[in-house]
Parts: sequence; C-alpha cells; structure tokens
Amino acid sequence: MSYGNDGGTWRNEAWRSDGGVPPHAFDPSMQPDLFRGVLTRRVFAFLIDLFVLSVPVILAVIFIAVFGLVTLGLGWALFWIAWPASVIWAIVYYGACIGGPSSATIGMRVMDLELRTWYGAPGYFVLGATHAVLFWITVSFLSPFVVLVGLFNGRRRLLHDIILGTVIINSSVRTPVAPAARTSY
Repeated sequence: MSYGNDGGTWRNEAWRSDGGVPPHAFDPSMQPDLFRGVLTRRVFAFLIDLFVLSVPVILAVIFIAVFGLVTLGLGWALFWIAWPASVIWAIVYYGACIGGPSSATIGMRVMDLELRTWYGAPGYFVLGATHAVLFWITVSFLSPFVVLVGLFNGRRRLLHDIILGTVIINSSVRTPVAPAARTSY
C-alpha cells in the first residue's frame, strides 16, 4: 500500500481519514414525519404479526391433536416439536419479511412502517432474524421498560433497535404515493 496525494487516505481505500462511518440517515429534527406515531403503529404491527405467527402454530397443534386421536395416542408424540417449530417459524418469518424488498413484516406493511439500518440501508435476513430474537429476549427480561426506552429518544427506537443499529420509520412519508392519473373526457 502506498500513501496517496489525496490528503491522508490510502490509495486502495483501506484507511479513511473520516473514520469510515457513514452519518445517520434519518434525523428526527430535520425529518420529524418519519417518526411521528411510530411507537403506536409498532404496537399494532406487533399484534398483527402475532396473529400471523399464531395461525399456523394453532393449526399445527390442532392437526397433531386430531392425528393423536386417529393413531390412538401415538401421534401425540409430535407435540414435542410444536415449541421448537414455532420458534423456528417466527425467526424465519421475521428474517424473510425484513430481508424482503419492503424491509417490513406483514404487520409493519399494514401500518406503513419499515426497518432500516441507522445509515439508511434496507434490512436483510440475518438482521430480521436477530431483530426478532433480541426483541423477545429484551421483552422477557425488561417487559415494560423496553417500550419506555422509545419514549425518550427522537428516533423512537426501542432497546433492541439501539443495540442492532436499526430504526423503524414511516414508509408512507419516505415513499410518497404517486398522484392519481387524470382522465379527460
């Protein structure tokens, strides 16, 4: 590596004089609409996602119960996989939805929310899965206090958002809807 003439950077960009850290993409003082009502919408999005996650699990448990009756109790041995399967289902659901093109779960899409990294990049599978796991861990240990964290910061980030470097924004504000086409008679 050789030192270049560009004021302190390596020619192959291995070292940067600005620290290499991109600035925050979403500023609550400059873009307050991105964060308006986010906490309330997150609660409703969570309830919608909880419903979406619960339906397949409930159907699987009903299937196992009926299968156990048909097999004279032998099928009930499948109940031991219901809990691990529901955990895997939730992790895959959050990872696939947040890692998808809209960077949002079904509940978040209904409530016009999307997850972004603090520097503005969309979510990806591992981030979505980790976001879900960290959320459930923080809720398990700090139940009411997790939501209180969001009341005391401008970006309305919860504890797991801060740890992961993510932010939830109003997607309807970020991507305005195109005006309706005019029709002439």
